[in-house]
Amino acid sequence: MSHRNLVILTKIILFYSIFYVAMKLGVVIFGNAWPVPNLLLSLPYVILALISWWQVKQEKFSWIFVFLGAAVIILTRVYETQFSLWVQQMVTG
Repeated sequence: MSHRNLVILTKIILFYSIFYVAMKLGVVIFGNAWPVPNLLLSLPYVILALISWWQVKQEKFSWIFVFLGAAVIILTRVYETQFSLWVQQMVTG
C-alpha cells in the first residue's frame, strides 16, 4: 500500500475520532443520555484523535497506528451497547 493511502487513513481516523467525541458530548449535554458510559466510550477516541493529529502535524505516519486505530474503532462500535449497559449498571448498582 502506498504512503498516500497511509496519510488518507490516518486523516480518516482523525476526523472520525473528532466526530465521535463531538457526538458523544452532544448526546450527554443536549440529549438524555447516560453521561458516564458515553464519556468513557469517548476516551479511546480522544487518544486516537491526539495521536493522529500529532502524526499529521509531524508528517510521520505509521501503519501500526492505522491498524490499531481501526481495531479500536471496530471493537468499540461492536461492543458499545453492552459496555454502556454494563457501566450504567455498575454506576447505579
